[in-house]
Amino acid sequence: MKSVFASLLACAIPFLAAAENWPNWRGPTHDGISTEVNLPTKWSATENILWKLPLPGAGSSTPAVWGDKIFITSAAPGEIVLICVSTAGKELWRQPLGIEKGGKREGNGASPSPSTDGHRVYTLTGAGEFAASDFSGKEIWRVNVQEKFGKFRYGFGFHATSLLHQGRLYLQLIHAGGGRVVALDSATGNTVWNVERPSDGRAECEHSYASACLWNDGKRAHLITHGNDYAVAHDLKDGKEIWRLGDLNPKDNYNSTLRFVASPVAVAGLIIVPTAKNRGVVAVKPSATGLLKAGSPGEQWRLDSGTPDVPSPLVYGNEVYLCKENGVLTCLDSKTGKAHYSQRTHNQKHRASPLGADGKIYLTAADGTVSVVKAGPTFELLATNKLPDEITASTAVANGRLYLRGYDALYAIGAK
Repeated sequence: MKSVFASLLACAIPFLAAAENWPNWRGPTHDGISTEVNLPTKWSATENILWKLPLPGAGSSTPAVWGDKIFITSAAPGEIVLICVSTAGKELWRQPLGIEKGGKREGNGASPSPSTDGHRVYTLTGAGEFAASDFSGKEIWRVNVQEKFGKFRYGFGFHATSLLHQGRLYLQLIHAGGGRVVALDSATGNTVWNVERPSDGRAECEHSYASACLWNDGKRAHLITHGNDYAVAHDLKDGKEIWRLGDLNPKDNYNSTLRFVASPVAVAGLIIVPTAKNRGVVAVKPSATGLLKAGSPGEQWRLDSGTPDVPSPLVYGNEVYLCKENGVLTCLDSKTGKAHYSQRTHNQKHRASPLGADGKIYLTAADGTVSVVKAGPTFELLATNKLPDEITASTAVANGRLYLRGYDALYAIGAK
């Protein structure tokens, strides 16, 4: 009997190891990568849709998934709500988070994505209402970051997602009212540290719509903020500046409308920093320190043009993937920055950040089309999948499923 049980357990381990939660906007390692396998490549409104749950309103936030629960924010009439959904597709509860004044579909108050640590779910709205709830929907704490850290002065609203890591929530607040980076205790909402983030940028460049990212090699970790002409690495302990990447908006060719929307992405050996409006992309070495300018030793490589404007980069395998708003996918060698290819996938507006999973790259267009490309240095379009919905949220992956959040509904996609 023991040997039979051991054999069954050995067979089960690979399946269990392949399944994972999706606790943050860009997944368990904050980089848009899933380690799951056997994910669906093809679907339609009638094929490989496990369930579809109507939502009360639009939003661009990515669902957070933990165990058998999915957490999603949505712009219901007059308010932003947090909805808890079972992985069977049933709404379990909803909780109001604050007033929704914008009434917009893209870029409304349900743009920041929720996150979870398996005990609490953390939400942030476009009005700056930052809250933690338990898995039954009971609110544990609430902080309004405008009241605590300064009134927002953004041209197009506040959309940054907080970053959850080891009991802290990190948030960049970079706008015309000043730049700050803050760390909150996830259990209490109390401020751990709050530092100024100075810059010499001006005009629209002061407004950053990007989110902070995490660099982590398993031994050390840095927070990376992005906006107002610079990317900056911060010590997680106290927010102290470790390095500052400049020449993203050169003073001799200054663009006063170069607001950053796409966020950096970091893997253990490399940090990819985008800019905006088809300007440069920079690969930074994790060992970098001090002020980095074009050609500094702390740079791995730098391109003068080709950045996505809204979708964040992806590093998957030995390649860097840049998805432009018009569906052109550029694949670069991660060590050199040399282009392998630049090919159009689907010629529609892209807002979501790409996903790397199961040897594939998933690119989501706002018209509900997801292009699936084979990962690697040679371009191969595997599938083009269309849903009857608008989608600006990035895809979540958990337990063999893709979760696509549209303006009208949440979709669970997987093999039936």
